[in-house]
Amino acid sequence: MKNLMEYKDYYGSVNYDDEQKLFYGKIEFIRNLISYEGDDKENLRKSFEEAVDDYLELCHSKGLEPETSLNKSLLS
Repeated sequence: MKNLMEYKDYYGSVNYDDEQKLFYGKIEFIRNLISYEGDDKENLRKSFEEAVDDYLELCHSKGLEPETSLNKSLLS
């Protein structure tokens, strides 16, 4: 899929708001709402990776099992 990024087996959407000149997205295929944004594609990618890392760190610190994204083969 063209509008998804992947990092540590999590998938993030890629959207663009032309009015605000801002890229944004959320981690897909999990119930938690975790969003990110950036003013260019490099910052969007960095923000997505930081969001995944923060989510995993938060789950670890609270002793929770993080949700996992869909199996990669289902997206092909």
